[in-house]
Amino acid sequence: MSSTLVPDYTGGSIVNLVQSIATACGSDRRQYPELSLLPAARLARARHLLLLVIDGLGQRTLARHPASPHLQSHLLGSMTSVFPSTTASAITTFMTGLAPAQHGLTGWHMHMDEIDQTLAILPLTPRAGTMKALPEQLPPLLFQHPSLFQTLARESWVVAPQSIAGSPFNTWHARGAQTLAYRTLPEMIDGIAGLLQADAEPRYVYAYYPDLDACSHHYGTDSRQARQTLAEFDSQFGALTRRLRGSNSWLLVTADHGFIDSPARRVIDLDDHPQLAALLHRPLCGERRVAYCYVAPGDRPAFENYVHRHLGRACHLYPSEQLIAAGWFGPPPHHPRLAARIGDYTLLMKDNWTIKDWLPEEKRYTMLGVHGGTSSNEMRVPLLALRA
Repeated sequence: MSSTLVPDYTGGSIVNLVQSIATACGSDRRQYPELSLLPAARLARARHLLLLVIDGLGQRTLARHPASPHLQSHLLGSMTSVFPSTTASAITTFMTGLAPAQHGLTGWHMHMDEIDQTLAILPLTPRAGTMKALPEQLPPLLFQHPSLFQTLARESWVVAPQSIAGSPFNTWHARGAQTLAYRTLPEMIDGIAGLLQADAEPRYVYAYYPDLDACSHHYGTDSRQARQTLAEFDSQFGALTRRLRGSNSWLLVTADHGFIDSPARRVIDLDDHPQLAALLHRPLCGERRVAYCYVAPGDRPAFENYVHRHLGRACHLYPSEQLIAAGWFGPPPHHPRLAARIGDYTLLMKDNWTIKDWLPEEKRYTMLGVHGGTSSNEMRVPLLALRA
């Protein structure tokens, strides 16, 4: 498993970056070490602090796309994401300051014992059947963690796409901050520039940009569409740095995860493995690159045997509790439902393999760009830092 890169929660991950930011902004919560690359003492010297998260901008993507000179000129280094290296887990880390071991969000699809239903956790929609509660009723039932912004001793803002800014998930995780919704990239840049004026109260601004992720999923990581999206962002970021000269701000740019491409020939469809599907207590949870399997105790020997015999070329098989003990989700203390949310086994896909199951009522679609696994291309994200 030489290609496996697990999160460095001791000072080299996005969790540690958020700890540096929190401490610089007056939080007295000291749950993790600060980021070695950028300790809080350096950040605290500026009036304002911006964290701009480009969904899907892995270190490899930035290095391979030369049409991003403004971003590349401010590259401070790289960090690891969290495990799994996916938006549901990593964005929750940015908005709470907690590792997945504490916030308990472990992938796109999660079985939530609290309501006995499998949800797509960001939109809070059911994978199958009808919803047992309205999405706006779910956050207090499912999430016990405070938001990061509630712990900071300064005015905070969340800048988010209009499509998600008012969602139940976003609203819950933005508690303690004011929200600014935008429709276009220039509108996002204008909003950030307005918030970080030199004469404003000291502010922490968290901004989220999703378009690179969407392009990479659909067209691939090295596609013309992905390169063009990054080039457009780079141009706008250059304009932002010019507008904020003299504002006494730290501008930090990073990502929640990187990407790899998984072509159709590398996708394991559970429809082709009915014997395996019959051993699952419920549909797969987690991600295409990290799948959580719920298996009844009596079926576990048959499950292990089938995976080793028929899927060994494509995945590693772990008892899920082993990954908790190894610290992949973060250090203790652990969320009380962490173990229940990652099933009995985890299929960690090798190379560029993915695995997918489909429920009868689900609309099928293809996805070329994927993430969630422990390859360097998925796990390593850049940190760009500029003192304006």
